[in-house]
Amino acid sequence: MDKLRTVYRVMEQVDRVILGKKTEICEIMLTFLAGGHILLEDIPGVGKTTLALAFSRAMNLDYKRIQFTPDVLPSDLTGFSIYRRDREDFVYQPGSVFCNLLLADEINRTSPKTQSALLEVMEEHRVTVEGITREVPLPFHVIATQNPAGSIGTQRLPEAQMDRFMTSLSIGYPDPESELAMALGVTEQNRVDEVRAVMDGADLLEIQREISHVYLKESVAQYIVDLVRATREHPLLEQGGSPRATLALVKMSRAMAWLDGRDFVTPVDVQRQFPYIIRHRVFLNHTAQMNQKTQEDVIHEILASVKRPAVGRKE
Repeated sequence: MDKLRTVYRVMEQVDRVILGKKTEICEIMLTFLAGGHILLEDIPGVGKTTLALAFSRAMNLDYKRIQFTPDVLPSDLTGFSIYRRDREDFVYQPGSVFCNLLLADEINRTSPKTQSALLEVMEEHRVTVEGITREVPLPFHVIATQNPAGSIGTQRLPEAQMDRFMTSLSIGYPDPESELAMALGVTEQNRVDEVRAVMDGADLLEIQREISHVYLKESVAQYIVDLVRATREHPLLEQGGSPRATLALVKMSRAMAWLDGRDFVTPVDVQRQFPYIIRHRVFLNHTAQMNQKTQEDVIHEILASVKRPAVGRKE
């Protein structure tokens, strides 16, 4: 229970900085608990950088930010060696990925080669430079932001790379009350400065191990499989979810159960997390576009059509 209270205290700290976004803050926290990475598809100026900084301070994580521009190279991420005359030798300089929480800002503005370098580290948790493999610190999480499709100077991430992100969501504009509170209150930087660390990386790793043992009944696991397989067979989707989506939904459902104070997963946990897991992994076909169907419409149809198991309790 102490660990659970600590996680809620982290979210309370972030909520004081990013006003009116409790659902989004909770979803990002769940992704951290599940050991995954987050893709934020949003417009500029809604507080993505501040959000990442607030989380890093509340969890006492080593934080770095890199602005992805067309001239960013893979070595900026993975590191490189430079010759030091005083040592008469090459000395390795770590890249941006050597941290606990990396904000990869506007990832779709850089080259595919640099994107691939980041996504490889996300998957492997290590980099190989000049034949030497180095592990990145654990925990290691990435919050990547992506400009809306069609923005000048952007190129959409390939489907295989999108699949590396556990969840995808949008912060969006604040509600009127929260925006008024921002206008009348202290500055954003002052709010961030007030964030206090309530846990650290070791605590997060321990919670992640605990969550991996949350009970998943076979019927609920089958429900997860059926939902993901339904995306592959839906007539309005050109591409459905991969097996990685199935595993991501398992992990997020376990994290949802743990955050709710339970040691077992229910179908409701699965339903709540399914949209965040699947929306960046499925792509509409021409029929859907002609009929003005959205991804949200299709996801709702799948949730409504796939039979939910009647029981979700631990046996």
